Amino acid sequence: MRQGFAGIGDFQMLGFWDYTVVLTYISFAFSGIGIFCAVSHHVRWAIFFLACSGLCDMFDGKVARTKKNRTEDEKRFGIQIDSLCDMVCFGILPVIICYKSGMNHIYSIVILILYSLAGLIRLAYFNVMEEKRQQETEEDKKYYQGLPITSMAIALPLLFVLSPLLPGREVFVVILHLLVITVGTLFIVNFRLRKPSVPELVLLVGAVAFAVAILIVIGRGWWVFLRQTAFPGGGYLTGI
Repeated sequence: MRQGFAGIGDFQMLGFWDYTVVLTYISFAFSGIGIFCAVSHHVRWAIFFLACSGLCDMFDGKVARTKKNRTEDEKRFGIQIDSLCDMVCFGILPVIICYKSGMNHIYSIVILILYSLAGLIRLAYFNVMEEKRQQETEEDKKYYQGLPITSMAIALPLLFVLSPLLPGREVFVVILHLLVITVGTLFIVNFRLRKPSVPELVLLVGAVAFAVAILIVIGRGWWVFLRQTAFPGGGYLTGI
């Protein structure tokens, strides 16, 4: 395979095509399905696919590092494609879910835009610093700098699962606003967060999987009643 191309005979495609990026592409596909679910008012399934994207993202780096003979171009491509995918999965999909779940006022939209911007800034900064770090050492990074953008794939599903415990829809929407503000701010606050060990990662994945299973099977929360919320022009949220 020529560097930066893959193909058969004279037919070639741009990019690097091997198993190291498969999980990243699957994560992107999940987020695409989630976006279609969200805009079609199937918020429960959108949350499910957001969580699936998060699970893929937790392991894509570990899979990529199993290939020991990666070229510098392959490493750079991996950094870029992972961040681009993360922006769609955890910067755009959560915004659409939150908009469809009650964050539809002017101030809410401003918050959602700032959340996406914070995620974009974080990922661009990560790309620069990670490429520099990989030029200096082959060691795995032991900590995150700031809150990883993937964290929204954990926080948002958990909030939806716990929503039946809340006293009402208004409280859910307020907490949803606070969650987006807090997570978005922590994307760009400079602090160190230790990366989870393998047992901790398995426990985290199990907790998210359990929460999502509850969401799919039960599917009940105050956010369900947002389908009864009228929008300008007489439209309603349906099919959640």
